[in-house]
Amino acid sequence: MVISFLIGLHSCKRMAHTDAGHKTISNTAKDVETYCNPLDIDYTYMVYNSSSNLSYRSGADPAVIEFKGEYYMFVTRSFGYWHSTDLVSWNFIKPQQWFFEGCNAPTAFNYKDSLVYFAGDPAGYGSILYTEDPKSGKWTPTPSISKNIQDSELFIDDDGKTYLYWGSSNVHPIRVNMLNKEDRFLETGVRKELINLIEEEHGWERFGENNFHPRLKEGYMEGASMTKHGGKYYLQYAAPGTQFNVYADGVYIGDTPLGPFNYMKNNPMSFKPGGFMNGAGHGITVKQTGGQYWHFATMALASNAQWERRLCMFPTYFDDEGLMYSTTDYGDYPRFVPNHPTKAGQHNGWMLLSYKGNVTVSSSLKQIMKFTSDDDDVVVNELPMKKNADGAILANVLTDENPKTFWVAEANNDEQWITIEMLNPGKIHAFQLNFHDHESAIYTRVEGLSHRFSIEVSEDGEKWQTIADRSNSNIDAPNAYIELDEPVNAKYVRYNNVEVPGPNFAMSEFRVFGLGHGKVPESVTGFEVKREADRRDATFTWHAGEGAQGYNIRWGIAPDKLYQSWLVYDTNEHVMRCLDRDTPYYFTIEAFNENGISDRGDIVFMK
Repeated sequence: MVISFLIGLHSCKRMAHTDAGHKTISNTAKDVETYCNPLDIDYTYMVYNSSSNLSYRSGADPAVIEFKGEYYMFVTRSFGYWHSTDLVSWNFIKPQQWFFEGCNAPTAFNYKDSLVYFAGDPAGYGSILYTEDPKSGKWTPTPSISKNIQDSELFIDDDGKTYLYWGSSNVHPIRVNMLNKEDRFLETGVRKELINLIEEEHGWERFGENNFHPRLKEGYMEGASMTKHGGKYYLQYAAPGTQFNVYADGVYIGDTPLGPFNYMKNNPMSFKPGGFMNGAGHGITVKQTGGQYWHFATMALASNAQWERRLCMFPTYFDDEGLMYSTTDYGDYPRFVPNHPTKAGQHNGWMLLSYKGNVTVSSSLKQIMKFTSDDDDVVVNELPMKKNADGAILANVLTDENPKTFWVAEANNDEQWITIEMLNPGKIHAFQLNFHDHESAIYTRVEGLSHRFSIEVSEDGEKWQTIADRSNSNIDAPNAYIELDEPVNAKYVRYNNVEVPGPNFAMSEFRVFGLGHGKVPESVTGFEVKREADRRDATFTWHAGEGAQGYNIRWGIAPDKLYQSWLVYDTNEHVMRCLDRDTPYYFTIEAFNENGISDRGDIVFMK
């Protein structure tokens, strides 16, 4: 049985506003041109912390495949999977039978457009299912073929030889087993240990937030994935831990599926440590029908639990040396959709208008900063309630670009609202609403959930017009991304709640995208880089520029290969611990604000 949700309905039809003095907007609509990370899908509530009454949604460890020109996405413990025709709008499919607790770190493979193979189970048993019609939800299981398998990756080469890569450990390496596809995928006896972390050389593999942990030193190697391109085999792996902002995917390259494999010198290939939502690890690379590659990966929310995660998608390339890389700069800002003819996946230029906007709310049960990095390391700070001079309740946690801070209303009803007075007026193109799970009391996949609300804008705070109306919606969108049919000028934005899933209405961030009417910041001056005695570490300083919201540091192994970036707000210094010890690097920096991005500064070379 296929259960479809309109989760991909990002564009909103205009609702005519008939109040006196309010502008009437047409009811036309257009195809969406952008998407925004984290991906806007109906993430499943997790079952495996239900015994502790811990309720939260999560999406992690995506396995995405193309099959007969369409796409299927399998996600950890989701009790099913998603289908898409464009990699943007995803509809959930509930299979006829599935693993009782969902499946952990799934793998899937499209074999010559004839069969889809799937494997993954919380108990570690390597049963493989197959279907010739994944859209139907009908699968045929094979008897269990192996045990103690976690984070598996099924890869069938062009010659039909079959390999199962696997491993999730802070001690053991990534391994591979050869399987016999013609005989229930039984092991053939070929098993090899392939790669392990080398943290003393690779800074980005070190455990902890910002690659630092006061107690634990060994990072996790997990999430193997294989991509064949240009006759080479790109073995991808995740490190150092799914709950951290530096969760990333690296690559070893080999001439055969069994190796030997060599460390790729521009690692990691998927890395997003800064900005609003962090992390880009434990993913899979899928080739779009037109030839463009995409890397789907896991982002760390890690507020209610360390396993609270979201999904992201970045365009992926192979350069003239055969080096694999993804473009993650401004990775949680709007990006062109995969079907864009020339700029698929690139940041489309819309900037953040809402940052540090003044927020007033209808009520406030509590405002919290909550970060869970380990099972026994939970930081919870309840923030004091503040009011402005007019007595209105403030909730600036909704515009601080931190998903671990959130506001909870006193009720989940249509009397609750949020108003943002942006620091400067701008032309609004899109919104992203990041709802938060606060004591949601939902512990598994539940159908029929929806987020119902409307959004209004105003230039003066008095005359309002409705520009998005989901007050009668059946869309379940915990990270709702709404692209407007037409941009609109405004300084004020108001969210009007109707109802959201669970007993509590809570939100971590209300993000408004577009372009301001002011000046782009000047290029950054005084940029200095110091590689520390531990060459995996580097310290950056620069002169704070007038009018800058923040800065984006870029680096790479050559002036034309600046594949990495780290976005920071409100600072003119930064420390990173993610460099490879023996690699020379080139660095540069740019400033940005709501009006755009400055020119890049001079490139600094450091041995």
